[in-house]
Amino acid sequence: MIEDTTIGNNSDIKHRLSIINGASIGSHTRILDQVNLFKCRIGDGCKIGPFVYIEPGVIIGNRVKIRSFVAIVEGVTIEDDVFIGPFVSFTNDKYPRIDNDGNWTLLRTVVQKGASIGSSSVIIGGITIGSNSLIGAGSVVTKDIPNDTLAFGNPAKIIRNIKSN
Repeated sequence: MIEDTTIGNNSDIKHRLSIINGASIGSHTRILDQVNLFKCRIGDGCKIGPFVYIEPGVIIGNRVKIRSFVAIVEGVTIEDDVFIGPFVSFTNDKYPRIDNDGNWTLLRTVVQKGASIGSSSVIIGGITIGSNSLIGAGSVVTKDIPNDTLAFGNPAKIIRNIKSN
């Protein structure tokens, strides 16, 4: 089902069993089957794998590749040329409770240009992952990661600088 959505030129959307509502999708973007997109913005030349869930207000830049089974919650911005591995989850509330009566603070997260996040990582809300950084598979990222940095573990620790050439 596709409703109230803007789709750019030459985009390929496999929408069997997908729900796409109020999204803005750039040109030359490929969205695979069983994806749920709600009032988000996706740039040009992206690839969104199957079983991806993206909440309202999420902004995704250009040439971003999001692999299967990724959950991106409200408050997340992903800049250009980012890779998100399969089964990555983002959060936006450090103290989630069912009975908070709407009294909670949305934590914003930014994944800067050229960063890569390995499979099955969890990104805790309110942090920035620096440009060209690499997050190792299975990491739990609880603090900001500087530009050009390799980090992994639970919690993720900075391992070394990986200055790009």
